[in-house]
Amino acid sequence: MDARVISIGALAANPLWNERDPKRTGHATTTLIRSGDAVILVDPALPAPALRARLGERANLEPKDITHVFLTSFNPECRRAIELFDRAEWLLSETERETVGVPMAHSLQRLAQTKDDLESAGESMSEDQQAMLDIIRRDVALLARTKAASDSIAPGVDLFPLPGVTQGLCGLLLAEPTRTTLICGDAIPTQDHLEQGKVLPTCWDLEKAQESFQEAVEIADLLILGRDNAVMNMTRRGV
Repeated sequence: MDARVISIGALAANPLWNERDPKRTGHATTTLIRSGDAVILVDPALPAPALRARLGERANLEPKDITHVFLTSFNPECRRAIELFDRAEWLLSETERETVGVPMAHSLQRLAQTKDDLESAGESMSEDQQAMLDIIRRDVALLARTKAASDSIAPGVDLFPLPGVTQGLCGLLLAEPTRTTLICGDAIPTQDHLEQGKVLPTCWDLEKAQESFQEAVEIADLLILGRDNAVMNMTRRGV
């Protein structure tokens, strides 16, 4: 078992820094896990050229070496470079896959109908409408390419549901020889959130997000945060 951070993420706007509007490009922390024959990349969030370079710098790997891509959520900031890994199996929690898929399909249907209606009237969609249609079509294609992850992806690599920020947010629990590591996704985004016991305010369900936060800190020795580095869980160690 080997787990290492490939790229440290960032929040576009950090509410704990009194930021309301985006100050930077948001992207999730990207983690590499090697277990048995599996080489798993979690949340490929950087632009493809940057992530390709980071893989080489941090692990001496190329995109073709990745066997699985796991998304903690379907947030676009978690999957910016996913198409770089076209040889890998793309995985997502079953709940996340289902809960994002239905509204996305409805949105696509509505926009496609709008386009048909406008064209029938001899008109065309606005640039913004067409751009939105293109984005949703791409997202639907990406989601269709994913598979619902099984409870265990590889030896010692198990799904750990963390609903709240999204309905199907899901981390990965790594059973290492001397410690338990949890890849948290946005359930615990930064060290400041961890220390202050705070969750992101933009939650699907605030109460569930708080419960997932608590479960994460109760189970793991090492936390790989959704938009930050790996940190030791001092709370669990009684410090």
